[in-house]
Amino acid sequence: MRFVEQDLPGVFLIAPDRLHHDRGFFVRTFDEAEYAGAGLQTQYPQGNASWNRAKHTLRGMHYQAAPHGEVKIVSCSAGAIFDVAVDLRAGSPTRFDWVGVELSAATGTQLYIPAGFAHGYLTLADATEVRYRMGTSYVPGLGRGFRFDDPLIGIEWPAPPTVIAERDRTYPDLSPEVDDA
Repeated sequence: MRFVEQDLPGVFLIAPDRLHHDRGFFVRTFDEAEYAGAGLQTQYPQGNASWNRAKHTLRGMHYQAAPHGEVKIVSCSAGAIFDVAVDLRAGSPTRFDWVGVELSAATGTQLYIPAGFAHGYLTLADATEVRYRMGTSYVPGLGRGFRFDDPLIGIEWPAPPTVIAERDRTYPDLSPEVDDA
């Protein structure tokens, strides 16, 4: 398993090693000792999945307010996504910067997103499934979000979304004074 830190401190692209054979391949998607060795969280009390019917479905930008910020490990088990993490950490030199990577079932790569970041993605294929390991359980009432096209952040999506939930489409712009991430 390889852990490649991205341009935002604490965000890692995780590339599991696939063992190919005549039946296909075998891959270890999580190893507590390897995660600990990379300085990453190792306990994940909640797992989630989302299935998306259509290409260019957008979900995000979401985060959970402090002190219940969520560490996430995101993977794509069918199809492909453009996955985005936005740094919302107060005092961070990269605050309001973003990183985007392609995750797909074909590559098996994962994105580790630390607490204090918002998350969202755009599907790049029909019938895309996304899986999440959550470093803390969801706390009702603490879910937050901002618009995917917020000019403060300036995410460069690879295509315009064609399917987006009303909630995600109508989130307000992120305020530069946000302090609950």
